[in-house]
Amino acid sequence: MKPVLKDILSDVERILDRADENQYDTLIAEITAAKRIFVAGAGRSLLMMKAFAMRLMHIGLTVYVVGETTTPAAKRGDLLIVGSGSGETATMKTVADRARNAGVRLLVITTNDGSTLAEKADAVVRLPASVNHLNPGGSSWQPGGNSFEQSLLLLGDAAAWDVAKRLGTDISGKLDLHANLE
Repeated sequence: MKPVLKDILSDVERILDRADENQYDTLIAEITAAKRIFVAGAGRSLLMMKAFAMRLMHIGLTVYVVGETTTPAAKRGDLLIVGSGSGETATMKTVADRARNAGVRLLVITTNDGSTLAEKADAVVRLPASVNHLNPGGSSWQPGGNSFEQSLLLLGDAAAWDVAKRLGTDISGKLDLHANLE
């Protein structure tokens, strides 16, 4: 088991090392400027976005997951962050269109900065991972979108940490916001 774990770690490390620092800085700036944050994705990408939303909530931000029954209407001043490896997920394109029509800023995290979602976005964070070998410049031996999803999870954790630092929030001190009814 250990050799494959080391290979996965090396793969993700290579991807995150190749990510654009300016795009990452834009992600942090967009989050800190937003009134409220909405996250969206499909499949495993959605699971990674939910983990990201949880961390943002832990540092005291107002964050919602698109599609949950308690998610309110998004409005001007809000930010929608979509995680989509291909940038072509049909449901995410619809969500992005609705957000744009509501005056919501759109940030897309994807492997494909030439995708439909990226073209709709105010800002893009490109993770040079692979999604079913569809995207140019992305390479991974892992199947499907594994390398994108793994990188997305770590990117979200790092971003939450950096947002907390920028806001002067001790991330470990906010665990009082962690769910307590489980």
